[in-house]
Amino acid sequence: MRLALDEARAAGERGEVPVGAVLVQAGRVIATRGNERESRNDPTAHAELLVLRDAAAILGGWRILDATLYVTLEPCPMCAGALVQARVARLVYGAADPKAGAAGSLLDLTSHPGLNHTVDVMGGVLADEAGELLRRFFAVRR
Repeated sequence: MRLALDEARAAGERGEVPVGAVLVQAGRVIATRGNERESRNDPTAHAELLVLRDAAAILGGWRILDATLYVTLEPCPMCAGALVQARVARLVYGAADPKAGAAGSLLDLTSHPGLNHTVDVMGGVLADEAGELLRRFFAVRR
């Protein structure tokens, strides 16, 4: 999670919402990213999706099995859906997102019984630090 927080800080310094993600498989960091929506003018350039894209390219396939995604903010529905589609085994997130979180806060796509895969979820890891990054970022912009 510390690596994800580093990515989030870097994203914030670039003017992006400070969210960072790290994908780990078999104890090895496969990919790290921060948000890039502003710089890419791309609504899908969330840290989680960028990490999944990088990991798929590195691993040579869209199934990202036996992996853990660490992200500083609970994933939105788009990102939670991508985790399910990529067959990621585990999600560890920092701050909960009661307005848009799709890993248990607003809704839960990660364990929806109608989907063909579920993701084990652990939330609240370094949540205070992750939440403070977001609060400071938005306080400056308001």
